[in-house]
Amino acid sequence: MRQIIPIFKREFLGYFRSPVAYVFLIAFLLISVSLAFSRYGGFFRAGVASMESYFTFFPWLFMFIVPAVGMRLWSEEKRSGTVELLFTLPVTTLEAVLGKFLAGWAFLAIAVLLSFPMAFTVGYLGAPDWGVILTTYLGAILMAGGYLGVCALASATTKNQVISFVISLGACAVLLFLGFSSFTETLEGVLPLALADALANFSFITHFDAFTKGIIDPKDVIFFLSLMGFTLFLNVVVLER
Repeated sequence: MRQIIPIFKREFLGYFRSPVAYVFLIAFLLISVSLAFSRYGGFFRAGVASMESYFTFFPWLFMFIVPAVGMRLWSEEKRSGTVELLFTLPVTTLEAVLGKFLAGWAFLAIAVLLSFPMAFTVGYLGAPDWGVILTTYLGAILMAGGYLGVCALASATTKNQVISFVISLGACAVLLFLGFSSFTETLEGVLPLALADALANFSFITHFDAFTKGIIDPKDVIFFLSLMGFTLFLNVVVLER
């Protein structure tokens, strides 16, 4: 596993060699803050020193933002032919997959953590529960990893970044909408009740919700880590085939 760190450094620093990364970070922060202060977020209307109105939109933002980050992980390597060069080096498929994934996850974590001025603003305006805020940040970073695992797998299946983005967007949308009762009721109309209920437990919103309330439930942590592990395993299988 010695080659994970060099691959991580190559990929992570690669994000910041292009102005696109800075545009992405600024756009993410502007959109997330704008939504919180909008009439839909109701930050001031709530009258509570809390970041709940800010993090409420994260599952929706990630549905579009994370595929934009993950679509190039493998599709660009395949398109340019550098994937063959990569695997002629003394590096295993697992090391390459982990190195690339961890670099993308670290980049997304930075995007999430750069919202710290929002937390300081909440602290200035009132007396928030910092435990809840820190727990929600943890949940957001874990959720970003879950989204990225799905997007990395989609990227490994095609050479085209646009196709990778569309596949990732579709898969993430399904995992998001599973948390809504109307979507679950539709599934119950075509699937056995037990299976529909089981699928509802795979929703990002369902498992992120507890973090926003300051609860670190082991089953929610296990869900995100398991999703990452499973998608990375499939990523390795797809690349080796």
